[in-house]
Amino acid sequence: MNERPFDLLNKAIGQKVLIRLKNSVVIRGKMTSFDAHMNITLEEAEELVDGELKAKVGTLLLRGGNIIYVSPV
Repeated sequence: MNERPFDLLNKAIGQKVLIRLKNSVVIRGKMTSFDAHMNITLEEAEELVDGELKAKVGTLLLRGGNIIYVSPV
């Protein structure tokens, strides 16, 4: 049984994820939703630099076109 990318994103809702953006920014937070363009909303979002907390961002909407990858934490 092959899983599609959206199946994996559906499983990640309510879970902590790590997202890398095109500008090398890394964001960690609890994924609350996504849409067909892979725009993703996060709660409790944090920006990381070299794996260390740089800033707490709170609620965040990430544009799908800027996302390189999404990984479960």
